[in-house]
Amino acid sequence: MQSLEKTHVALISSPTIGNLVPTVEFAQRLVDRDSRLTATILIVTMSQRRVLNDYIQSRVSTTMSGVNFIPLPVAEPPKPDQYQSSMGYMSLFIAKHKVHVKEAIVKHRFGGLFIDMFCTSMIDVANELGVPCYLYFQSPASFLGFMLHLPTLETQFTSEFTIADTGLLVPKDPTLELDIPSFVNPLPLLVLPSSVLKRTQDGYFWFLQHALRYKETRGLVVNTFKEIEQHAVNSISASNLPPVYTIGPVLDLAGPVQWHPDKAQQGGVMKWLDDQPSSSVVFLCFGSMGSLSSSQLKEIAVGLEQTRIRFLWSIREPPKGKLDLPGEYANLEEILPEGFMERTATLGLVCGWVPQVTILGHQAIGGFVSHCGWNSILESLWYGVPIATWPVYAEQQMNAFQLVKELGLAVELRLDYREGSDLVVAEELERALRRLMDGGGDHLRRKVKEMSDMSRKAVMENGSSYVSLGSLIHKLIAEAA
Repeated sequence: MQSLEKTHVALISSPTIGNLVPTVEFAQRLVDRDSRLTATILIVTMSQRRVLNDYIQSRVSTTMSGVNFIPLPVAEPPKPDQYQSSMGYMSLFIAKHKVHVKEAIVKHRFGGLFIDMFCTSMIDVANELGVPCYLYFQSPASFLGFMLHLPTLETQFTSEFTIADTGLLVPKDPTLELDIPSFVNPLPLLVLPSSVLKRTQDGYFWFLQHALRYKETRGLVVNTFKEIEQHAVNSISASNLPPVYTIGPVLDLAGPVQWHPDKAQQGGVMKWLDDQPSSSVVFLCFGSMGSLSSSQLKEIAVGLEQTRIRFLWSIREPPKGKLDLPGEYANLEEILPEGFMERTATLGLVCGWVPQVTILGHQAIGGFVSHCGWNSILESLWYGVPIATWPVYAEQQMNAFQLVKELGLAVELRLDYREGSDLVVAEELERALRRLMDGGGDHLRRKVKEMSDMSRKAVMENGSSYVSLGSLIHKLIAEAA
């Protein structure tokens, strides 16, 4: 007689909204697919992250069949002399939860553990307890390939680069580009994450430490689909590494309209969009951790006014502390050119935080100026909205490079260096928006629509991601038997 016992798996994520949301959605996808599975999210709490805490509370209070939440006891934060970068802080902070994760696994008898890209310290816990451990990578396969290639790059960095007075890596040959197996084309140096280039800080050390441990897991589960990253997936699969499972796009399509406290602004934005023609509005938004300088905001304002294209522009105030998230401006008019709001009153809407995925799904949206976080890219492609790339931090430069140079799915926004500041100037924004929104973008729009169809088919029955998820679940259950 077949056992009716369920296989319990635990998942742990870095305490950022961009990592936690796809982890929770992945957990739900696991249990929805196979009734023999239950999933528990182990929550690492950061008091500074109010939005993160709002999201967690909404999920805890919502009945999600088969998915549970366990907030871990709050660990003591690292001391300032123990880290130099936010990456260093996060890695050390997560590692301090090892004892709590061990207690949770023993108490609840979890039969598997999924960690995200910065939780590799938990591999020690899984090994000690004999629990199968998998990597759940919320970024693209191309970036996973870069991380896996970092140890090889370390040798190249040592022989072909010097370190400038600023602490940045500088190639001895200024024309040097990097060959990364998961990318078709060579990468310019400046496309790499700044933490990798800042060799005098600990960010690079932590990138390398995490990357070295990925191969210790039982499998590499990636929030992507083969049709968009065939080359990257093939390059990783051909290596002597754990098996790769592409199970995306994993998206929270309901989005934060369910839990974000600013309901009034949401309603006003959606009402405004309802009055706009189909595909006529360009949406500018830079993610949960993205904010821009006042000089950059002024350039955007000038560019938008010159194009006369309808726009919805989400502006966030820079975070007050290193570990804080961007906030809301008390008065948006004070930071924009004088009279801008009045002159564009019939053309666009400037606001603070907005529910991005809900906006992208609105029929009025025709283009997206995005920071190129992977979640945002997947959301935009799901709804068939073409992107103009404006990477801000982390691996977003590499994501933008892949979208523009490798896949031809986006318009590139180029920086202009003025008096030591890197800006996207008004003229460049105007050029990109016209290509994105006017007739010149028809070919791009067709390609994005084709990829949108592929993304939806991937997760349908017999789609590439559906089949890959089934293989992963079969392995999970077999290991727990």
